[in-house]
Amino acid sequence: MEKIKSSLNSINALDLEAMNKTKQRWDSLVKPIGSLGLMEEITIRLSGIYRTTDFNIDKRAVVVMASDNGVVEENFASSPQVFTRILAEKMARGMTGVSVMSKAANADVIVVDVGINGDVKEEKVINRKIRYGTNNFTKAPAMTYDETIKAIETGIEIADELFNRGYKILGTGEVGIGNTTTSAAIIKAITDFNIDDIVGKGAGITDEQLILKKNAILKAIELHKPNKDDAIDVISKVGGLDIAGLVGVYLSGAKNSKPVVMDGFISQAAALCAIKLDKRVKDYIIPSHLSKEPGAKFVFNEIGLKPMLDLSMRLGEGTGCPLAFQIIDTSIYTLNNMATFEEAEIEKELLVDISKDEEI
Repeated sequence: MEKIKSSLNSINALDLEAMNKTKQRWDSLVKPIGSLGLMEEITIRLSGIYRTTDFNIDKRAVVVMASDNGVVEENFASSPQVFTRILAEKMARGMTGVSVMSKAANADVIVVDVGINGDVKEEKVINRKIRYGTNNFTKAPAMTYDETIKAIETGIEIADELFNRGYKILGTGEVGIGNTTTSAAIIKAITDFNIDDIVGKGAGITDEQLILKKNAILKAIELHKPNKDDAIDVISKVGGLDIAGLVGVYLSGAKNSKPVVMDGFISQAAALCAIKLDKRVKDYIIPSHLSKEPGAKFVFNEIGLKPMLDLSMRLGEGTGCPLAFQIIDTSIYTLNNMATFEEAEIEKELLVDISKDEEI
């Protein structure tokens, strides 16, 4: 627990002076003020995170936490559990969606085994296994409180090492059959949203399986009564090791004054928990896209962040992160290279500040 506490104690507020300077730069460029929307907002926040107006994200990676979930015993998962190990191995070999998309975005993929139910054969997968999958949370808590702490601290350690190696931004990814169920259970336990609003079909299940999935979540919450004010307790009772590991990645980003890009629904559940541990973590989280999972929009409203994209994606793996990296690259390049009104010899007063127009 000491690593978690020290990480939380190391979080600094964003550098408002750097943010103001970046905003002033955007406002001086030859365009209607505020007209690039989130592109402007993201770079303004990044200057606050990096504490400078001179920054880039030229070294980046997606950290993929891989683990299995015992709740798949309830027979509503779309794929057999062995797929977690197979996908993690193929991912490390550059064969899956996040691997290919990250290559296109010049980003590395770091695959970490925090709880796969089996022995991984691919040496490129980092072995930080805490246990061979979690318990079926309809019968017993998913894991112990101490195991949850260990998984979070593993995420902190992995991200700390990457930041120490010069990575300037990380993305959050995961692989684990059944983890839309654990994510929805965490979100339900913390927010008490309507179960029908937040539970979706994940990678693809039948209507009958969807009913089983919802019932399993409600049964687990009733059985274990997770404390919504203690994110670690919630994860330990109805969550997963992959989600706990991602919580650690978010904490490391805030601790190291580095941004962490949030992927889809599973990464959202981890972000919700990280923010629950300390609301300042939110400042260091950059969302990528709106997942197709129905609960995603509710979580965005809960945490008060906005997605860059809506591409009806539900793959997971961290696939939203390389897309976000490219948008951030373009935003930084535009900020640094667009002409100012003075350079273009245009009267700035002719334009209205449309950033203040609520209808835009």
